[in-house]
Amino acid sequence: MITGGLGFIGSNLARQLVELGAEVLLVDSLIPDYGGNLFNIDGVADRLHVNIADIRQQSTMNYLVRDRSVIFNLAGQVSHIDSMRDPYSDLEINCRSQLTVLEACRNNNPDVKVVFAGTRQVYGRPDSLPVSESHLVRPTDVNGINKAAGEYYHLVYNNVFGVRACSLRLTNVYGPRQLIKHNRQGFIGWFIRLAIEDGQIEIYGDGSQLRDFVYVDDAADAFLRAGADDACNGEVFNVGGEMPHSLRELTTLLVEIAGSGRAKYVPWPADKKAIDIGSFYADSAKFTGATGWTPTVSLRDGLRQTVTFYRQHYRHYVDASRTLEPA
Repeated sequence: MITGGLGFIGSNLARQLVELGAEVLLVDSLIPDYGGNLFNIDGVADRLHVNIADIRQQSTMNYLVRDRSVIFNLAGQVSHIDSMRDPYSDLEINCRSQLTVLEACRNNNPDVKVVFAGTRQVYGRPDSLPVSESHLVRPTDVNGINKAAGEYYHLVYNNVFGVRACSLRLTNVYGPRQLIKHNRQGFIGWFIRLAIEDGQIEIYGDGSQLRDFVYVDDAADAFLRAGADDACNGEVFNVGGEMPHSLRELTTLLVEIAGSGRAKYVPWPADKKAIDIGSFYADSAKFTGATGWTPTVSLRDGLRQTVTFYRQHYRHYVDASRTLEPA
C-alpha cells in the first residue's frame, strides 16, 4: 500500500511495483494543490487499485492496512511556505495522520513493514557538509518540525510496539509527475516549468548555494530496498544525490537542455530567507552500506527525461487556460 499514492513519488513507486508484479493499493485524498493527480497512473491504472480516502480517518485506515505486507507512507504536506502560513493544517497532516496510520497497523496488522518518507529539512541549517544522520535535528520551519515528529512516531512504534518501520530523509527529488501548478512544493519542479514555458527563472542570491538532486526513479528504488530489507528497521537514512550542484549550475544545465528559459538573480524575499538553510547536500553512505543503493541517473539525464515528459503531457499538470504553452 502507498499512502499519497497518486502523488509524485508515490505514483512513480507504484509503477515500479506494478512492473515487479506486486499487488498495489494506492490511497490518496486528492486534496487540491497537494500533488495527487489521476493522470500520474495513466497506463497502469488497470493494474492496481485506488482508494480515495483521507488517512486521518481512523476507521478507514483500520480497514485498508489489513493484509498488507509493506506500507510506503508518503502522504504528507510538503510545502515549507504553506506550513508557516497554516501551521495547524500541517500539524494535522504530518503528525496526526501518521499516528492514525501507525495505530491502524498496531491494532490491525502488527506484522506490516512501514517505510516513511522523511525529509532533509529536519536538519535545518547544516553545521558541516555533507550532512550525515548524526547531525542534530533542528528544523527551521513548522513543516520540518512536524516531519521530524512524524518520523519519530515511526521509530517509537518500531521500538516499542514492534511495528517494523524506518524513515528515508529525502533531499531534492525531481522528475516526471511532480506537481508544477505552483511553486510552493519545491523549487526544481517550478524551475522546469518555467524553462519549458520559455519563462524567467528567478534565483535568490547569486546562485552559489549547493544542493544535491535525486531523480525520482532512484528515490523509488530506495523505497523498494528499504521495504525489502529488515536491516533498515528502526533506522533513519539519508537518500541524496550523487554530487552537489550549485543553483547556478542547475539552471544553466536546465536552460541548455530545454533550449528555452533564462535565469535572473534577485534579492531574497524576507519570508523565504528566514527559513532558508543555505547550502545542503547529504551523505548517503549509511543507506548504501545497509542496502547497496546508489543513485544511477545523472542530473543531465534526469532533467532531459523530465523536460521531455512535461512537454508531452503539459496540459495534465497545469491550468492551461492561465499559463503559457510550452516552448
